[in-house]
Amino acid sequence: MNPPETPRIRVGHAEREWAVTELGEHLSQGRLDPDEYADRTTAAYAARTSDELEALFVDLPRPAPAAAPVAYPSPYPAVRADAPYGVDPRSGVPYSDRSKVVAGVLQLVLPFGVGRFYSGHHGIAVAQLLLSIFLIGAIWAFIDGIVLLAGRPTDPYGRPLRP
Repeated sequence: MNPPETPRIRVGHAEREWAVTELGEHLSQGRLDPDEYADRTTAAYAARTSDELEALFVDLPRPAPAAAPVAYPSPYPAVRADAPYGVDPRSGVPYSDRSKVVAGVLQLVLPFGVGRFYSGHHGIAVAQLLLSIFLIGAIWAFIDGIVLLAGRPTDPYGRPLRP
């Protein structure tokens, strides 16, 4: 009984283009001369089966398998779809769209609650605005500006303000 023959597998455009690309690599390495390259590429485009393509590479070395890419852990947190401004590394909570630097500077420069209006804390901002008439609100807003810059302030939704 004879061993069964392996079926001849037909090739498509992608396999032919791959063969021509590989032949071009061998030409650039000096393993093929231009005439031989032209003959083999013509044969590659005319090939109908994988055996015909394999015959073009019998006397050429096969390319080494590509090494798997090494994945190194990133020192930066991944950007999540629900966190366009990043994630607080301590808590893992997404950052607010508001900046703590802007809020703190507004509190220091305009000490009547403007920074709290910016950060979304409207109740505190109105209280500071009303009390700024008696100067105590301006002192409170100035100290609050320092606290905003030095601390970990949040927006009304509990998200930390961006650094």
